[in-house]
Amino acid sequence: MFGMLIFLCTLLVHYCYANADNRVCQMIGEPKYPLLSRDGDITIGALFAVRSIETLPSFEFTQKPQPLVCSSVSLRDFQMAQTMTFTVEEINRSETLLPNVSIGYRIYDTCSSRLSSMSATMSVMNDQEFAALDKCNGQTPIHAIIGETESSATVILSRTTGPFKIPVISHSATCECLSNRKNYPSFFRTIASDYHQSRALAYIVKHFGWSWVGAVNSDNDYGNNGMAIFLRTAQEEGICIEYTEKFYRTEPEKLQKVVNVIKQGTAKVIVAFLTSLEMDDLLEQLNIQNITGLQMIGVEAWITAESLITPNSFHVLGGSLGFAIRKIDIEGFSDYAIKTFWDTAFPCSQENGNSSQDALSCNRYKDLLVLKNYKEDEPERRYSCNVYKAVYAVAHALHSLLKCKENDSCDKGLIIQPQEMVEALRKVNFTVKFGDRVWFDSTGGAVAQYEVVNWQQDSDGSIQFKAVGYYDASLPPDQRFVLNTENIIWAGGQLQKPRSVCSESCPPGTRKAGQKGRPVCCYDCIPCADGEISNETDSNNCMQCPGEYWSNAEKNKCVSKTVEFLSFTEVMGIVLVFFSLFGVGISVLVTVLFYSKKDTPIVKANNSELSFLLLFSLILCFLCSLTFIGRPTEWSCMLRHTAFGITFVLCISCVLGKTIVVLMAFKATLPGSNVMKWFGPLQQRLSVLSFTLIQVLICVLWLTISPPFPYKNMKYYKEKIILECSLGSTIGFSAVLGYIGLLALFCFILAFLARTLPDNFNEAKFITFSMLIFCAVWITFIPAYVSSPGKFTVAVEIFAILASSFGLFFCIFAPKCYIILFKPEQNTKQHLMGKTK
Repeated sequence: MFGMLIFLCTLLVHYCYANADNRVCQMIGEPKYPLLSRDGDITIGALFAVRSIETLPSFEFTQKPQPLVCSSVSLRDFQMAQTMTFTVEEINRSETLLPNVSIGYRIYDTCSSRLSSMSATMSVMNDQEFAALDKCNGQTPIHAIIGETESSATVILSRTTGPFKIPVISHSATCECLSNRKNYPSFFRTIASDYHQSRALAYIVKHFGWSWVGAVNSDNDYGNNGMAIFLRTAQEEGICIEYTEKFYRTEPEKLQKVVNVIKQGTAKVIVAFLTSLEMDDLLEQLNIQNITGLQMIGVEAWITAESLITPNSFHVLGGSLGFAIRKIDIEGFSDYAIKTFWDTAFPCSQENGNSSQDALSCNRYKDLLVLKNYKEDEPERRYSCNVYKAVYAVAHALHSLLKCKENDSCDKGLIIQPQEMVEALRKVNFTVKFGDRVWFDSTGGAVAQYEVVNWQQDSDGSIQFKAVGYYDASLPPDQRFVLNTENIIWAGGQLQKPRSVCSESCPPGTRKAGQKGRPVCCYDCIPCADGEISNETDSNNCMQCPGEYWSNAEKNKCVSKTVEFLSFTEVMGIVLVFFSLFGVGISVLVTVLFYSKKDTPIVKANNSELSFLLLFSLILCFLCSLTFIGRPTEWSCMLRHTAFGITFVLCISCVLGKTIVVLMAFKATLPGSNVMKWFGPLQQRLSVLSFTLIQVLICVLWLTISPPFPYKNMKYYKEKIILECSLGSTIGFSAVLGYIGLLALFCFILAFLARTLPDNFNEAKFITFSMLIFCAVWITFIPAYVSSPGKFTVAVEIFAILASSFGLFFCIFAPKCYIILFKPEQNTKQHLMGKTK
């Protein structure tokens, strides 16, 4: 509706302008008179929302509509109107700025209404009255317009004046949309764009660690554009928005919805991008429903608005933080606002307002007269300095266009075109008396400089807006934002900063896992998997520990993996060492026993020298098992397998020699046989030595080509390292085992053939049993060795060595020891030869 109205009015004025030579100017309808005015050589227009409530007349079209009625005076906007009149008076008194030119003004009240704003815009662009035969000269009586207060109204003003290039300078319209020079080429402002404020809101939320916030904005250009920038920046900073709601002051249903959303929400921080009027409505509803304890983050439009200070407002807004325009006192303004203004600039004094002659004309100023006795020591004047700068910017632009000379005069006869005024404003650069430099950037805006204010309550109960920091966009990025958190009072007057998160922080040892269908700030804390860690709070991912490291119990640190090997100190190692030493001990005892009985027939039978050599090799077999226990080293790995291979071949060679002796001895008893001379003691020694040398040669080749070495096996267990001896060459190890197996098989076959030879003590029987045990142990060893994990692999190999060694020892030497110790009467040659009865 308002867009169509703007279009029609603009079209009408433009048509009038295009046909200025042929059209008679006539005022249609009742003229709208300015609230305050002054004649001058140069006229500046101004639009302020001096009153905030507009009452619409009846639109039944049965009679002429009555004028709009405005009420509820806004002290802030009224003071801005006073500031403009004060600044104009100050410039008119100046001898250096526009020395012989007087500035006049026409200030209109827009009633915080788009309808009244449009009406005021059309009025300020045209003369109030025309003579009957006057023609349109195509010139506007206004050289610049100061206003408006709100962004949406300023958009209407700038779009309406845009086709005529009339410069508009706003003191408080901050919408980023107005920075578009293509759409608003003649717009300027002495306040910064919301681009910086919106981003700073996200920075302050981020600074305090609030990742879960609610957002409410005015449903107008100011709120929608500012909130859009905030939401975009919040997303970049990792801030999640629980809800984003908007309403306008004339929409009570939407306001109720907003209040219900806030009430049901879990966010403890609310970013309120509202004008002071919408904030006033929201504050009223929050008070009614007793919704407290929320940390409000505000914008310059309401954070310092005195209209919000009520007996119950601190209950809701206490501790609020926000950005405000810097507070600057203009020298001489306080005295002017209290007395001079009412005496000179105000069109209706209280005295003549009571007379019957002026009663009608003064009636519309009645509500303003109550401010005449307003005696506050420090009234809120944060926007007043922007009005002051705007008027001075116009004056400096006029000063350059009229070719004024300091302490001299200006060329009043020059006709100033609106476009020339726009160009002059782009070039202004001066410093006002309170030290601020005034200039406009490429978008027509000013540098962003804000105070960070905090709602606090003094001991007497009064509410103060305490400065606790600042934001200055002109400084380097790392110096722009400064906060003094020690001086901040938080929501509800608390001293402790509130927490507002969707999910509590995930401690080290866990990672964040997003909850389906919810913002990224809502997550579950999942413990890291085994072998993974997170060493920081709120980690998105767990890190895999390096190969030789594993996660600790808390999953927040990688520690060295437990190195596992068969040690001498553990139970299994102690048991195996015991049996190994036990085998050595009984072997030594048997050796001593045999040596003491070396002349007895049972010891001398089948070559006692081989028996002693066999006992020695068994001692070595028992001892070599000890090399498999303990931390594997390069030398121990080479020693354990070669010692095992050589000692077992020596042992089997001795048993093979004894088996051959049994067979040869039987053959020697046959008539005419001299076989024993071919396998006498010398040949027996040589056979043992030859068989053993072959194994030594295999081991030497193995150690030369690809020897065993210590190896950290991390494949079987993820959480620990198996320190083992790698075979180096599987072929070498297979050759060693294969050679041992070949000798054992050959020995078994010979012993099996000799088992039935006639003899009371046929050693071949016992050798057969020993070889059966030996072969059975090593045949079962292979699958057990392959399938056993970690240190149990070594234990299986030691067990096979000990089992086969004990099998040989008991099968071959136990029967002889039994006869020597318990049946000495059988230890005779006759008994062994079977010649005893």
